[in-house]
Amino acid sequence: MAGVTDQVDQLGRRARRSPWSERALRVGMVAYGVVHLTIAWLGIELALGDHSGAASRNGALRQLAQQPLGRIVVWVVAVGMFLLVAYKLLEAVVDAGAEDGAKEVVAPVTDVGKAIVYGTLGVSAVHVAVGSGSRTRTTDYTATLMDQPYGRWLVGAVGVAIIGYGGYLCHRGWSEKFLEHLDPRGRSGRTGTAYRWFGKLGHLAKGVAIAVVGVLFVYAAIDHRAKRSGGLDRALHTVLHQPFGPVLLFAISVGIGCYGLFCFARARHVST
Repeated sequence: MAGVTDQVDQLGRRARRSPWSERALRVGMVAYGVVHLTIAWLGIELALGDHSGAASRNGALRQLAQQPLGRIVVWVVAVGMFLLVAYKLLEAVVDAGAEDGAKEVVAPVTDVGKAIVYGTLGVSAVHVAVGSGSRTRTTDYTATLMDQPYGRWLVGAVGVAIIGYGGYLCHRGWSEKFLEHLDPRGRSGRTGTAYRWFGKLGHLAKGVAIAVVGVLFVYAAIDHRAKRSGGLDRALHTVLHQPFGPVLLFAISVGIGCYGLFCFARARHVST
């Protein structure tokens, strides 16, 4: 059994270092960056008073689809996301054999979690690309979950998990752990300094936005009202209605745009 595990681990490592794996990561990161830049633009428009677009992943995809050759771009995003799914699942196999102690479990679970996030975005991109009218909202999922046994506790647990992930992103941004994704050239010189700031501001802003989403889930669990939950668009609207809301929303949106630029930096300076 140990021999089979070692063989799988070796195959995973070879595949991860292959040129095709690197290309998949590059294409996926460019696609992910485009989505974040579009979300940032919609958030900035919202901060400036334009409420016509939804500052969310689905809203960004619909916005892209409305541009010239937009559906082609959305198809590219879909392909990029599915490539990232394959890459993260491959990383999960490699990390399962490479890490020790608690990381032996945490690292693969994190990889699979990211693969799910990329996969859902890829599926959404396919729906938008083919013109599907399906727009299932986060509140619909929350209501379904709320109706299950111990539903309120489940929704609350989801909220706490989302808050935790937001905090994790903020920690990576503040500690600059994200630099491990860049090769030495991507961390040096003036360009490296710019990438560092893109990553720092991007992770902090995205972490704050995601944490707000988690807070909305927790409120929904406390009040037993699914309508209090919501995705990124609802979270940004919540920020907008706080004191100095437009200024805060503008800053967060710019930060999300920085995250998108950092995705481009990862695509250019892949560290495998």
